[in-house]
Amino acid sequence: MKLLVTGGSGFIGSNFIHMMLHRYPHYEIINLDLLTYAGNEATNECVRNNPRYTFVRGDICNPTIVDELVSKVDAIVHFAAESHVDNSIKNSLSFVMTNVMGTHTLLEAARRHGNKRFHHISTDEVYGHLHHDEDPFHEHTPHRPRSPYSASKASSDHLVMSYFHTHGLPVTISNCSNNYGRFQFPEKLIPLFVTNLLEGKKVPLYGDGLNVRDWIHVDDHNNAVDKILHHGQIGHTYCVGASSEKTNKEITYKILELMNLGEDRIEFVEDRKGHDRRYAINSGKIQSELLWTPQISFDEGITQTVEWYIANAQWWKNIKSGEYKKSNDTYATGV
Repeated sequence: MKLLVTGGSGFIGSNFIHMMLHRYPHYEIINLDLLTYAGNEATNECVRNNPRYTFVRGDICNPTIVDELVSKVDAIVHFAAESHVDNSIKNSLSFVMTNVMGTHTLLEAARRHGNKRFHHISTDEVYGHLHHDEDPFHEHTPHRPRSPYSASKASSDHLVMSYFHTHGLPVTISNCSNNYGRFQFPEKLIPLFVTNLLEGKKVPLYGDGLNVRDWIHVDDHNNAVDKILHHGQIGHTYCVGASSEKTNKEITYKILELMNLGEDRIEFVEDRKGHDRRYAINSGKIQSELLWTPQISFDEGITQTVEWYIANAQWWKNIKSGEYKKSNDTYATGV
């Protein structure tokens, strides 16, 4: 099989590429990534010389590039997205362009080239938020996005499903909970807090720190994507989570514990606008239909993650200093 992976120089997409090239010796992967601020092609150094890996620097909103690449592959796995809620509050247009228009460009190319298999990576944030006594999100939970980011992802979910119903495009969607693990861009909570502490800085904890998220290790998520890509029911959505609900405060204290630091390193800051209180996922459908279950406990995963950031300081230091942008500029643009 030949795959087009969009956003494969980002956190989840790069880990997916590494896994798939290792797992399937006869698969080929084209990675289409624009290398915006959160893309870092140095993350794929371990597969750079693999003849089954091709990197193309390009925009998923560019129909010429997308059309040529889609014509060469059997399936599209669509990770590419603007994904940081704070940034969507400051500048929502780029989220609409990438997450909505970019998805539309890919869907149109998949339709034109014989209805190529299309898997769309989405988020639990499209469902809104939960109160503490409410049941977790599931596949039939209505979309009720509450930020420009989640609204743009909800829009792309609807677009993807519309191409199934209208054009018979063989699509699947996965809505996943909060990911963590190696190679996560250090603007997100866990890598930001770990790297801040390694730099001798404090960690900025929003509000009262009691916002709840369901945390899943990136490897468990990508194993789910693999299952859905190969065995998922066409036209279906799968909710993916690890049933590992933690408050941001719990996460913070666990990181401090692992790094032998005290709570004096916490700095409470003004809460995010419209900060969703709780997300949780019911993964019963994918577990029963595709026999997928998360394999990495949170305690095991967070320990591995902290150790990875300690051992790979140059990777995140290049990002925080901006040096990674210089290496990104060495990669060619276009097909």
